[in-house]
Amino acid sequence: MSEKNKYGIWIKIISVLIPLVVAILFRVKIDYDLPIFLPPIYATINAITALLLVFALIAIKRNKVALHQRLMQSCIVLSLLFLVMYIAYHMTTDPTPFLGEGSVKTLYFFILISHIVLSVALIPLVLISYVRAFQKEFPEHKKISKITFPIWLYVAVTGVIVYIMIAPYY
Repeated sequence: MSEKNKYGIWIKIISVLIPLVVAILFRVKIDYDLPIFLPPIYATINAITALLLVFALIAIKRNKVALHQRLMQSCIVLSLLFLVMYIAYHMTTDPTPFLGEGSVKTLYFFILISHIVLSVALIPLVLISYVRAFQKEFPEHKKISKITFPIWLYVAVTGVIVYIMIAPYY
């Protein structure tokens, strides 16, 4: 099996497994009070991720490849940290209903649903982008990254917006 096929299979497996495991874990409830309130922490992680994504774009535009690589790896680590905290929070805490009304409620759910759908779609895009850079397939990396970047930035920013909109109801 070629190196490219091997990565492709793993990307497909991981891209299906992560949302599946998250969906399953959301149904698991653990009676445990977390020692800290996680939503502002993972909203901050999303904000930092958004900033680092922009800095990474600036770095690569200025041909600072090593800096770009470190920033992107940091974004991946932060996104994984967010995911772990998000799952831990939802496994230990009842859902918080959004109590806004009218157009604010419609806006909230539009942002939330688009955030969730795009975060799932983002998984294979990030993995493909990373593998192409790792394999030094830079033209292909650049091509997929032009799709990945705006989606990842949208997901990071809307994560913060969703938190700000629901924060009054915690």
